Amino acid sequence: MAFDIDMIKGVYASMGERVDKARELVGKPLTLAEKILYSHLWDGTPTTKFTRGKDYVDFAPDRIACQDATAQMALLQFMQAGKDKVAVPTTVHCDHLIQAKEGAATDLRHANETSKEVFDFLGSVSNKYGIGFWEPGAGIIHQVVLENYAFPGGMMIGTDSHTVNAGGLGMVAIGVGGADAVDVMAGMAWELKFPKLIGVKLTGKLSGWTAPKDVILKVAEILTVKGGTGAIVEYFGPGATSMSCTGKGTICNMGAEIGATTSTFGYDESMERYLRATDREDVADAANEVKEYLTADPEVYANPEQYFDQVIEINLTELKPLLNGPFTPDLATEVGTMTEKAQANDWPLAVEWGLIGSCTNSSYEDLSRASSIAQQALDKKLKTKAEFGINPGSEQVRYTTERDGILEIFEKLDAKIFTNACGPCIGQWARYKDPKNAPKNSIVHSFNRNFAKRADGNPNTHAFVASPEMTAAIAIAGRLDFNPLTDTLINEDGEEVMLDEPTGWELPPKGFEVKENGYVDPLEDGSGVNVIVAPDSERLQLLTPFEPITPASLQGMKLLIKAFGKCTTDHISMAGPWLRYRGHLDNIANNTLIGAVNAFNQKTNFVKNQLTGEYGGVPDTQREYKKAGIKTIVVGDHNYGEGSSREHAAMQPRHLGVAAVLVKSFARIHETNLKKQGMLALTFANESDYDLIQEDDTFNFLDIDQFAPDKPLTIEVVHADGSKDTIIVNHSYNNAQIAWFNEGSALNLIKKENA
Repeated sequence: MAFDIDMIKGVYASMGERVDKARELVGKPLTLAEKILYSHLWDGTPTTKFTRGKDYVDFAPDRIACQDATAQMALLQFMQAGKDKVAVPTTVHCDHLIQAKEGAATDLRHANETSKEVFDFLGSVSNKYGIGFWEPGAGIIHQVVLENYAFPGGMMIGTDSHTVNAGGLGMVAIGVGGADAVDVMAGMAWELKFPKLIGVKLTGKLSGWTAPKDVILKVAEILTVKGGTGAIVEYFGPGATSMSCTGKGTICNMGAEIGATTSTFGYDESMERYLRATDREDVADAANEVKEYLTADPEVYANPEQYFDQVIEINLTELKPLLNGPFTPDLATEVGTMTEKAQANDWPLAVEWGLIGSCTNSSYEDLSRASSIAQQALDKKLKTKAEFGINPGSEQVRYTTERDGILEIFEKLDAKIFTNACGPCIGQWARYKDPKNAPKNSIVHSFNRNFAKRADGNPNTHAFVASPEMTAAIAIAGRLDFNPLTDTLINEDGEEVMLDEPTGWELPPKGFEVKENGYVDPLEDGSGVNVIVAPDSERLQLLTPFEPITPASLQGMKLLIKAFGKCTTDHISMAGPWLRYRGHLDNIANNTLIGAVNAFNQKTNFVKNQLTGEYGGVPDTQREYKKAGIKTIVVGDHNYGEGSSREHAAMQPRHLGVAAVLVKSFARIHETNLKKQGMLALTFANESDYDLIQEDDTFNFLDIDQFAPDKPLTIEVVHADGSKDTIIVNHSYNNAQIAWFNEGSALNLIKKENA
């Protein structure tokens, strides 16, 4: 029996009428993405045709999922909203605050000790407001959602950029900041700019060493880390239907790394098989009754160029295994062509670790196929050159793979089986005592992100992304340039041997099994629950509403930092050891922009304080400006805020007194998060004006009193020598978002409306 089956049946009951009406309004056949979007409008049955990439639209998502790091701030905000219970099904998943070090048992025990305060807080808030709670060790949020909550044709949001994993079950699942989640929890509409649509036609069929992971690695190479911004990617074609449901999830999951709003696949037999295997026969039966609405109209896939804004075609039969990286997930190298490229770029060829799992490649299928390679190391007397680390996706996957002997194969190779949690994937990996001074090395993993310092805190770790199968092969060989399709290895008997192609099971032959899945149902009536936050806590801090940024304060502003090149949410608000402060805004603000490169000296966390003329850390400098009552501006390059959904990257600068962020272009979620917190998110009308900004500049907003939709703003930039430049900046605010700015934040407005 599925969770929330009545809600799911309700979605399907209205879907046909709404989609038929939308098709009439649009005047042509509809993509799957359009069907889901138009069937989830806040106003119900569609009455308007929306323009892609332009119109802001109010939606009514079916459910919300929050991971423990972001849930803290989301729930701290929801506590201010004046509501007794969440308006839609919501879950909290404890998966980020578990550091990988010794192995599952020890690491989980340590997490429960060190983060007890946070887990207790999340558990009590969940109980109070009717939120489902998944305990530490239960699994990684996105795998748990796929196994329990995702359903074809649904819409969900989650406070994690990899919420998009649920697209593997035909959802439109979108990563958001906590403030967006609060809107929906509070029973309000959720706003999104109507996305553009990218179609990816998959022909042929995967075989041999090529895996679903290679599909998204190829798409990332084609589109780059910003090529999907503002768009939904919809996969279709014979290659799509021939793929497993969890394989589809892998592809959708890493769509976050191309900036896509989400990715999705049409409902097919693989999804039905997965639903039935995960004890959701009732969802499968309900989906089958409306299946023509759970995929695109046939005309769309027959002539995709007429219906998508961009179409990519990939022949899976010809696709080769890929390694993407280092330091960016879109730098692709075909297996077998690595040697020269690595030597030219001085990438270490020796591989020290192979890591398999995380939210994207931790299914039964993934672990079974990777274990078939690991078994060969045992059978063919190969001594593994690199260490293995395994992160199962959920307790259900862990229990079933242990029952079937899959984990035992890795254990025979001395693999560390980490907790069913994120661990190394999000910087929670205690690999070194002193990461900043750790040696240069290469690792290979089946995760998503591979920015500098991401996995282990070591800026010298070169991380490459590959399929679980390829990760296993390279770990056994211990070389980055190993090509299992052609290369031999010398075994302990001195013989040359080759690895055979991977094999595995789409689903467990004996079915899934689990003893304790780690789920806690909330109290029916949570009114008696007291949520306690200690006033002297280092981990949790009740929020104080932000004061509105006034037009007067936007005069005489100072430059905090002009960020050079890539500036992701990791650069703005690092993860790793800083995750412990995600519930304490003032403490975590001490990492604000410490990873951003200063354009004037190419250093990190070293900026000029215009009040003293001295150089210091970014947060320290900003606190001095705040003390002096001076607002500041942050200037950045393209795709600023790329990466995760973490709203801390917006809340921290806001808390410290940054009023505006001016960049060449934004990543979608970060731009929204800035707006939600009552800040100005601006883009250069002329990108070359970025070059005009100097270290000692002062900024005056000349026409902020005329702030209005579709109307650029004018900024006077005063240089140290008294000369001035006047620059025009664009914004994408509508009237509702301007109201957030005027009130100080979106939350302030919600609170006012619920008073």
